[in-house]
Amino acid sequence: MLTESLVLSGVLFSIGVAGVMIRRNAIILFMCIELMLNAVNLAFIALAQQIGIEGHVFVFFVMTVAAAEAAVGLAIIISIFRLFETVDIRNFNLLRW
Repeated sequence: MLTESLVLSGVLFSIGVAGVMIRRNAIILFMCIELMLNAVNLAFIALAQQIGIEGHVFVFFVMTVAAAEAAVGLAIIISIFRLFETVDIRNFNLLRW
């Protein structure tokens, strides 16, 4: 059971990384980041059965960071959409000199 969970976690994380590298839509980019965080949560839960309760504690911390990232990221995407009327990250360069 542990091996299957870790393989699934690795596959989900790889899909998330591929989505971040390939896609240029900001909303899909944030969804892929959330997918990677959920893959890490799955690995923590799978390993918590072997190691102990610490995996569950880490999951709560990752979920807190993911919720904050989603709230702040969505607010940034909405403000960028209002300014540029697109969410394609190739069409704006706010943080570049």
